[in-house]
Amino acid sequence: MIKKLLLFFSFFIIILNASSQENKTIINGKILDSLGIVKNANIINLNTKLGTFSNDFGVFRMLVSKGDSLIISSVQHRSKKIYVSDKIISENNLEISLKLNIYTLDEFVLKRHDLMGRLAVDVKSLPKNKQDSILRDVMDFSKVNFEHQDTRIDANIRAKPIIAKTVSNQYSGLKVGKVLSKLNPFKKDKKTKPLEDNLSYLEAFPTKLLSELGEDYFYNQLKIPKEKYYHFLEYCKPLNIEKMYKNGRVLEVIEVLRTQSFQYLKIISKK
Repeated sequence: MIKKLLLFFSFFIIILNASSQENKTIINGKILDSLGIVKNANIINLNTKLGTFSNDFGVFRMLVSKGDSLIISSVQHRSKKIYVSDKIISENNLEISLKLNIYTLDEFVLKRHDLMGRLAVDVKSLPKNKQDSILRDVMDFSKVNFEHQDTRIDANIRAKPIIAKTVSNQYSGLKVGKVLSKLNPFKKDKKTKPLEDNLSYLEAFPTKLLSELGEDYFYNQLKIPKEKYYHFLEYCKPLNIEKMYKNGRVLEVIEVLRTQSFQYLKIISKK
């Protein structure tokens, strides 16, 4: 009789676990404080042990189910714990407000000195022997092994394509006045500023996307080889995934990556 009861309870627990896995859903959230949005805050699901972080707009997305506990933490804020309820899942628009943390510094004694606060002047006031000892300590490379090579380079970095930071047709023609104005270090061309910002975003996009969605999503769920990660993003580039991600449309990016991964894997398997 006892064995039958134990078997029944074990079967009941398995059913509960399976149903809880099937009822998972993605919720959208935004983290704020009294000053505005909170970037790079950590959000961890204590039940699944999975985590993410808020992007530059304070927005995050996470897979949860009813009853999960979320812990939100940030260096400058007090940690906050939230329980996922039916209301949070149905509204799917979780707004979390964090309180700023106040740090108290230890006391210190400021001793009098004869320094002016200007490096060029203060360094001349130091005794000659003191200057020599400081320079000798800073320039001592005797313990550095220059023959050692650090081979700990991630496969993603090796596969990363080079983005040339150039502006097309910047010096086209023989207009000397414009060329000289380009060479003027004190004059900033307003037309090149948006292009430079866009190039910086394109360079950081693969790293940000991998950090937000996680290596497990690309390498295990989509089955994309690590060394093909950047190549896969180039394959999806015509579908404007970079623009979607920049506008906060992460769910659409996830759907594009999922649908395109099937055809991409077929192509690389034939090579």
